[in-house]
Amino acid sequence: MPANILVVEDEPAIQELIAVNLEHAGHQVILAHDAETALDIVRKALPDLLLIDWMLPGTSGVALARALRKATRTRQIPIIMLTARATEHDKVLGLDAGADDYVTKPFSPRELIARIKAVLRRRAPQTTDEPIDSAGLRLEPSTRRVFGNHRPLALGPTEFRLLHFLMTHAERVHSRAQLIDRVWGDHVFVEERTVDVHIRRLRKALEPTGHDGLVETVRGAGYRFSSQPL
Repeated sequence: MPANILVVEDEPAIQELIAVNLEHAGHQVILAHDAETALDIVRKALPDLLLIDWMLPGTSGVALARALRKATRTRQIPIIMLTARATEHDKVLGLDAGADDYVTKPFSPRELIARIKAVLRRRAPQTTDEPIDSAGLRLEPSTRRVFGNHRPLALGPTEFRLLHFLMTHAERVHSRAQLIDRVWGDHVFVEERTVDVHIRRLRKALEPTGHDGLVETVRGAGYRFSSQPL
């Protein structure tokens, strides 16, 4: 699935090179030339991943990464640092600031795309196109199809996104507020009871093959997907 990637880079030529290649790979690109602009964008809507240049005008990329890691709302956003600094000390500084990966300039677009794919697979698996199989339930992001015991199941778009997120974070309990942020987006106002409505619809869609029990209610906490239902 396409990811929303915020590129924080002040050199126009590099910014354009990255944007063209990311869009060619199917991602949606948002551009910022400095840390202040990036923070304004993040306040409005969370991206799926940030590419941050180390040497930015004003606030450095390292300082921006630290600020994002300190805030609860942005703590989990995957970050890749871009820099011409290649010493071990610099890499340690970047990783200590909260970066998930470190790409040195000059870099090949293919390498950058591969690094992004690896970080998203590890930190934000719901943004990838890899099929997921669990207890006879199969979800295919690229075709937007769900199968229960090889039988096609009909899910609405919201129920599909909800199931995709839950399956890629199996066995973890998510509150209604967390599900709203990750499935609907933190920039959209949705009442928490709306989550309950879509959970009911999701379970109903999974009933024909008996997979509705995989979506569990955790009293006082939220919901989780389990391959071993109670």
